[in-house]
Amino acid sequence: GLRTISIFLKPPGVIPPGGSTTVCCTCECGYGSFVLYKGSVQLHTLEQSGSRAEFSISNATYKDSGTYKCHYLEGGTVLARSNELEVSVKELHLPRPNLSVLPGHTVTVGADVMFRCTITHPDTGCYLYLEGQERAQLFSREQGDYNLSRVQEGDSGRYSCQCYTLNTLREWSAVSKALDLVVR
Repeated sequence: GLRTISIFLKPPGVIPPGGSTTVCCTCECGYGSFVLYKGSVQLHTLEQSGSRAEFSISNATYKDSGTYKCHYLEGGTVLARSNELEVSVKELHLPRPNLSVLPGHTVTVGADVMFRCTITHPDTGCYLYLEGQERAQLFSREQGDYNLSRVQEGDSGRYSCQCYTLNTLREWSAVSKALDLVVR
């Protein structure tokens, strides 16, 4: 069968106009090329030696919003495809939230970890992102905290959070500063 490509945003989150992010495609592949699509339109091709292609979006505009995917080709044949990645460009009106983690930045395998995303704005929900995850939105919360039970080494990485109002307009905050979790 076809191999799969992981596709993710680095850093993750909703991007403000003028902001920047990178669409990353990774694959246990050979020496072919990665092609990035937005919808059905081919945007870029990267000749690749290695397992990763990075396509930057800088000075983002609303036109950059949309669904992205990657194909990996060798000799014109598609050997691997990614899932679709949703990219959103929106004005960020809310204050930047603060992300903290208990019991701390370094924990042992099997520990329970609690992430707390705090924002000085009422009636918000927040997303917790883990960079490199295809579905960056790990948890959504209406209140309080995110609990990760019995963490494994795969839970290590760079986390951030972003909040939004629970009303119909759905206004967004900037993304919090990132926090690195190490699971030993």
